[in-house]
Amino acid sequence: GDPDHRQLSGEEGSEPDLEKGLEMRKWVLSGILASEETYLSHLEALLLPMKPLKAAATTSQPVLTSQQIETIFFKVPELYEIHKEFYDGLFPRVQQWSHQQRVGDLFQKLASQLGVYRAFVDNYEVAMETAEKCCQANAQFAEISEGLCLGTSFLCFHCFFFFFTALLYKPVDRVTRSTLVLHDLLKHTPVSHPDHPLLQDALRISQNFLSSINEEITPRRQSMTVKKGEHRQLLKDSFMVELVEGARKLRHVFLFTDLFLCAKLKKQIGGKSQQYDCKWYIPLTDLSFQMVDESEAVPNIPLVPDEELDAMKIKISQIKNDIQREKRANKGSKVIERLKKKLSEQESLLLLMSPNMAFRVHNRNGKSYTFLISSDYERAEWRENIREQQKKCDFSLTSVELQMLTNSCVKLQTVHNIPLTINKEDDESPGLYGFLNVIVHSATGFKQSSNLYCTLEVDSFGYFVNKAKTRVYRDTTEPNWNEEFEIELEGSQTLRILCYEKCYNKMKLTKEDGESTDRIMGKGQIQLDPQALQDKDWQRTVISMNGVEVKLSVKFTSREFSLKRMPSRKQTGVFGVKIAIVTKRERSKVPYIVRQCVEEIERRGMEEVGIYRVSGVATDIQALKAAFDVNNKDVSVMMSEMDVNAIAGTLKLYFRELPEPLFTDELYPNFAEGIALSDPVAKESCMLNLLLSLPEPNLVTFLFLLDHLKRVAERESINKMSLHNLATVFGPTLLRPSEKDSKIPANPTQPITMTDSWSLEVMSQVQVLLYFLQLETIPTPDSKRQSILFSTEV
Repeated sequence: GDPDHRQLSGEEGSEPDLEKGLEMRKWVLSGILASEETYLSHLEALLLPMKPLKAAATTSQPVLTSQQIETIFFKVPELYEIHKEFYDGLFPRVQQWSHQQRVGDLFQKLASQLGVYRAFVDNYEVAMETAEKCCQANAQFAEISEGLCLGTSFLCFHCFFFFFTALLYKPVDRVTRSTLVLHDLLKHTPVSHPDHPLLQDALRISQNFLSSINEEITPRRQSMTVKKGEHRQLLKDSFMVELVEGARKLRHVFLFTDLFLCAKLKKQIGGKSQQYDCKWYIPLTDLSFQMVDESEAVPNIPLVPDEELDAMKIKISQIKNDIQREKRANKGSKVIERLKKKLSEQESLLLLMSPNMAFRVHNRNGKSYTFLISSDYERAEWRENIREQQKKCDFSLTSVELQMLTNSCVKLQTVHNIPLTINKEDDESPGLYGFLNVIVHSATGFKQSSNLYCTLEVDSFGYFVNKAKTRVYRDTTEPNWNEEFEIELEGSQTLRILCYEKCYNKMKLTKEDGESTDRIMGKGQIQLDPQALQDKDWQRTVISMNGVEVKLSVKFTSREFSLKRMPSRKQTGVFGVKIAIVTKRERSKVPYIVRQCVEEIERRGMEEVGIYRVSGVATDIQALKAAFDVNNKDVSVMMSEMDVNAIAGTLKLYFRELPEPLFTDELYPNFAEGIALSDPVAKESCMLNLLLSLPEPNLVTFLFLLDHLKRVAERESINKMSLHNLATVFGPTLLRPSEKDSKIPANPTQPITMTDSWSLEVMSQVQVLLYFLQLETIPTPDSKRQSILFSTEV
């Protein structure tokens, strides 16, 4: 936050601010209670075997000696007591919540007991060694730990040792989480509140503790002993799609200090916990990204049609909608569990089917493997991390070690869930829905002059996709793009930018991955913080990436505001004026602006990659809009000098600003119902009848545009715009009803319920337009046919 921002949160606000702060504090505290419950259950799970072990210790056949038990469970009972006391103290206070309610003393007391954690951490190494020794020496102990199927902390391996590794991070993780939570609490606690100094004190103690402990723990958590004196660590892991004999398979890949391991999650049987199967691994010393032999065919990537991906997204939005509905209706958790399971299946499917950018790794002693990835940013990150590591590693691995390593993956993995929305906790931000305008201004810091361009990626539906690309700025060390893009966000949390050098000379290229690649010069990302972006003003920011700095401005408009159609009071000009008024005034069938833009695009935009999808520079679009509005005679000259994307943008803006959609408010609900019919014959007759009942200027303009869009799609192999892509861009523009009938919730704390039904509505608008684009011919009754044939002469 900037200094002004900080000022605001600390001051005494007006009444509603206090109310909101109070509400927020309660919300944060409820989150703490929930996670404390989980944590207590972890500690309970760990303490379960302690009683039977202690009892056995006094008999003639002890499993472990009292001393060993003491070492292994050192300080765990104390941690349990501390947190139980904290939970029991906090729970009733949150139940009786008010302005006067104080909780600072509880947090202060908790912070004062961090010494127990200190002792726990110091003993951790010994505890682990003891557990490991006992395991090897003692079949009985291994059996006890085997038999403990303990909810989330489970023992899938015959060794208590791994169970302990997983547990170590639980207490430390706890301190990290509560430190973050203290930040949140303080943010919403007025300075004058008696809790404020106490919370500040607790935060200070926790932070000092963390910084002292993190240095010791981070390497330990991830290491898995290879040989004495060497540590193998997990550096990075994630889910990835592997292409195996033309089929897509979901894998979990792990990059260790000295090897790259590709595993798959075994099917879970009964109450068994997850386990991994190693599919293959490559020692980093043998791994390369080169294709060995140019003649070796690059496997064909089986692409999934956009329509299918869209159908999955629709299903996902529908299920999410259902889950929200059940939650509001307080239905039994059984129903919700079932829905969540369905959601998770759909989302895994989407994750499996959507990526189509190849990422190849090759083992010098044999095979090449191909992964499919959806983001160039991630591909570059994997390559960097692997190359970095290759400079400093040597390798040895026995088959037993491989088995142990694969088993330890369950404990070590940092990415636990297929990265999808289902796995977000309810209290996590659902991300932003709406439009993000980004201006890519300029960049500095390049060593030598080259041809440079940028691309922007955002996350939606749990994975990153490329959303925009600037033009190439030739021969420069200081490119000035100054291009603006409008990016639709669907639950996004991060904006990424990649800067490339365009390689024109195909000969000089290293054939990395068997594809001619433009070189990535730098990459960086910014979190899209809903708080900071709420004020709808432009915010400037600089992203630094290894020596290069890119200047950006961003502005966010949430869905509620971005798509309002304004009722028309204007009689002059063409933007925001009813289409019938314009055609009547012009004595034309199709508004002049539509004909002009279409003509210009047919003249020089049909082979432009991403035409209609890539947004034009905003200032150009505004200039054209103004020229059309005052009926400027030089408008065609202006157009001939402008970037063709700005012309496409002007046409879209015209339809978007119509006071009533081209498909009319009155008929919109009928179109939405018609598209949902399952019987194709009924659907066709319904959709055509509706189309032909549109007012004449609307119908003629739509058919004129439809023909044009079909011609654009005929060049799909060059411009990459399929009928489906065009429907996605134009659907909401042509169909979205004006706001007078749709009730936007006035209470902005519930954007989530709106977002899912909104996604569904948009998707249905896309489907309607796609339907007409895909119809071979549109028969029209004779009277209309005459006038339409006549009107195309205009």
